[in-house]
Amino acid sequence: MSTEMVSVEKVSRTFGSGERAVHAVQEVSFTAERGELVAVRGRSGAGKTTLLNMIGGLDRPSAGRVTVAGRDVTAAGEQELLDLRRDTVSFVFQTFGLIPILSAAENVGVPLRLAKVPAAEREERVSVLLELVGLGGHAAQRPNELSGGQQQRVAVARALANDPELLIADEPTGQLDSETGRSIMDLLRAVVHARKMTALVATHDPALIDLADRTLVLRDGRLVEE
Repeated sequence: MSTEMVSVEKVSRTFGSGERAVHAVQEVSFTAERGELVAVRGRSGAGKTTLLNMIGGLDRPSAGRVTVAGRDVTAAGEQELLDLRRDTVSFVFQTFGLIPILSAAENVGVPLRLAKVPAAEREERVSVLLELVGLGGHAAQRPNELSGGQQQRVAVARALANDPELLIADEPTGQLDSETGRSIMDLLRAVVHARKMTALVATHDPALIDLADRTLVLRDGRLVEE
């Protein structure tokens, strides 16, 4: 089996046309291996989110090619992209994205319900995931009863529910204080290495970079350093 999980080849994304065209990403190329935590660093507007969205199949490149786990994401149809996001890729966002009326356990179980996992298996897996992220005693609490760091841990557990091969995290510590943010990055690092999955984590916080196996630096849409 190939050790390469992500391959990005001369990928560009342009919004608009003519004089008003915005070149959000410009001819970016890199690969990421299985079991690797890769930080994508750059200031706001550097192109981090656009790049991650193209890798995860949420957006399409204007030029270039993206493959994930051997699948050509660039050429995939809508159903193939849905399958990719259901079975292979999971996302963690800065805004947590939890459903307010559901408990922590119910939020983690949402992807398992969508995948029609039987109830007993679903409950067992949710319990294991909440323990993994240090929230075993908070299963019944709703998001507004949890701290920001705890909410993000629930979001991480939810992202791991279907055992993805690739985890994409877009500024997952952006709303957290530095200590809590570092604990989330510590958690992601531990999970990536234990499960031999791949994670791409966008951040502008240099204090968190040392937790990554490798760092890509974007500036004005271009990869300027690796």
